[in-house]
Amino acid sequence: MHDEFLCHVTAYGVCDGRRIGVPLGTYRAPTLALALWWLRDRASWIAERLDPQPDRPHLPRGALTPVADDAPDVPRVLRAWCADAVQQELVGEELAAGRLVRVATSDETTEYELLAESVDALRMQRTGPALVLPVA
Repeated sequence: MHDEFLCHVTAYGVCDGRRIGVPLGTYRAPTLALALWWLRDRASWIAERLDPQPDRPHLPRGALTPVADDAPDVPRVLRAWCADAVQQELVGEELAAGRLVRVATSDETTEYELLAESVDALRMQRTGPALVLPVA
């Protein structure tokens, strides 16, 4: 069983023709349950910022406008992922087995990525044979 997990959330976009990643958060979770909680929390956090509920008092009237029905709906995808017990169990199983988990969704301008991996698995990868480069 893997005991510690490193979790990252990143937004990727294109700036000046280059793909740029903007870190939105990192968490070193001491347990699998906390890693899963943090990933769901960050997914909800992104969804709420992209698509706040219209009844919030801090939003001025008319600040939100509907988008086309065929527009990519990142907040809906993230909220659905958070609420899907089967997906959460699958993510937990993959992490417990020491595998990297990546959840990603995008709209026209930005890709949102949630990553998690076992700290133990990262350490084990480093204990493999060293790469020896010739010195000139």
